[in-house]
This record gives sequence, structure tokens and C-alpha cells, in this order.
Amino acid sequence: MPDLSTTYLGLALKNPVIVGSSGITASLDGLKTAEAGGAAAVVLKSIFEEEIAADYQEVLIAAKAKGMSLESYDYYDYEVRGNRVASAVELVRQAKAALRIPVIASVNCTYSHEWASFATELEQAGADALELNMFFLPSDLKRSSEEREREYFRIVERVLSQIRIPVALKISPYFSTLAQMVERLSRTGVAGIVLFNRFFAIDFDIEKLKVTSTNMLSDPVELALPLRWIALMARRVGCDLAGSTGVSDGKSVIKLILAGAKAVQVVSALQRLGPEHTVAICSEVDQWMGRHGYRTLSDFRGVMSQAASEDPAVYERVQYMKHFGG
Repeated sequence: MPDLSTTYLGLALKNPVIVGSSGITASLDGLKTAEAGGAAAVVLKSIFEEEIAADYQEVLIAAKAKGMSLESYDYYDYEVRGNRVASAVELVRQAKAALRIPVIASVNCTYSHEWASFATELEQAGADALELNMFFLPSDLKRSSEEREREYFRIVERVLSQIRIPVALKISPYFSTLAQMVERLSRTGVAGIVLFNRFFAIDFDIEKLKVTSTNMLSDPVELALPLRWIALMARRVGCDLAGSTGVSDGKSVIKLILAGAKAVQVVSALQRLGPEHTVAICSEVDQWMGRHGYRTLSDFRGVMSQAASEDPAVYERVQYMKHFGG
């Protein structure tokens, strides 16, 4: 029988499917359902510094309406932050007590000192690893790409100096030299890099003239981006690679492992079909491995990466030609 076990961030996983940070992993009930559905690990819903700031702003508005003094504001800042962090810490503790699979905490901050602070509290709560969900929208006209990219290394260095559990980075493709950035980040001491995080997408309500959201769940066609970049970077980095976005079925998992991924993160497919869809995903991988004579994931991991390809140029082709376009 094929063996679907793997390692990721130094953690032993029974299969390569991880439930990514999402509404599924925001509660203990959701986490239990994910484990019962066959997931090998879970990434808890992120602590979002932006949400803490929004909560704080609401409290300040309410306090001001009540005529409360400015001296109270520091207290509210402390209280709001404390409540959010306490909830995240408690979820880690509950998850570790209830689950037998690895529990990976997650942090999403802006340019601030809070990364290391949150990381320390989550480590102390018992998280097996930490995922830093890092993305700074390159929309600031006064901030150069070099300045933005330095922030990644500064934050990673600060977090790694504070905690001892494995750290993964979940990053975007929006860098001026993505290949160099992934390679350099992989040498910082992080245990893994997840390609790629998926963003809030805006839309316009043209009747109410309001900004709304769109495409909350990923589409299978979105697999193409992480597939290409994992294939390009596999065997050229100093840490594990994981694929994320567009992972919908066993074929998606097989493709990412062929490209060189150690694990994959799934969210949208499970939200559409239920956490038990993990069983179908793993079954499809198992059957494919049996048909092709593979006993372990490492038998075929990276065999279709650029580093192992007889036609490496095809991974860097950016325009359609007759050969592909028909």
C-alpha cells in the first residue's frame, strides 16, 4: 500500500493535506471536524493585527461618544489587544488538548513590533509551529521595493530570535525578483515557505457606489501560479515548500508534490464540499501512486521540478506560442 506520510516544518504528517488558516480552523469544533475529516495538520485562524486595530477604533468611537477622557485610551488599547490575543492563545491550548495532529498557529501583522510578541504568546500556549502570513501591499508610492523587502527579513529575524518552534512564511508572488526573494528567505532559518497567500479581492457595487468583496473562495485554475513557482524553486531553497491556493482535489496535490512541495494547504475545497473531502483527496493520491508504482511521496516529489527537467525553459515561458496555444 502506498505511504502518504510526509514531514513539514520538521513535523511528522500522516498525509500531505493541511487545512489552511480559515473559518474552518477558527473554532475548536471546526478543528475537530478537520481532524475527523482526515487532515494531517491544521493552521489556526490568524491573529490579525488589522482586526485588533479595527476593534480598538470602534471602542474609541464609543468611548468618545460617552465623553470619556483620553487617559482611558491606553487602557482600551491594552484591553482590546489582550482580548484578541487571549482568544487565540486559548484556541491553541484547546486544540493541543483535543487534537492528535500538529497545530500550527498563525499571525498576520502590519509593519509593527507585534509579530514577535504574538509569536511568543502562541509558542507558550503550546503551538507546534508558527506561520507568519506576510504581505505588504506595494501601493505606497514613498516606499521602495528594497525598503519593503527589508521588512520581511527584519521581521523574520526578530521572530526567530524570540521563539524556538518551527516558523513558516506564507508569502505573495508580488516581489520585483520573486525567485531571489524566495531563495534568500529560505536561508534565514525558517523551516518552510508557503506559496502563495490569497488576498481579499475588491469589487464595486455600482448602484450603491460601495466597495465590496468578490471571489471569496479560490478556483482550481489558481493552482497554476503556485505550481509554476514551486516547480521553479524546488531543490534550490534551504527549507520546505508548501503549495496553497487552487488546491481542489487529489490531482492538485499530486501536481504540487511532483513540482516539489512537501505539503499542501486546502481551504476552499473543504468549505465547498466539507472537511471530509480530505478523505477523497487522499484516496485519489493513493490510487494514483498505486497505478504508477510509487510507494512513498518522496519517490516522485520534485521529479517535474525545473531542476529535474529536460526542458527547463518551458517553466519560464511567459507568452503563448503555436505549440501551446493551438
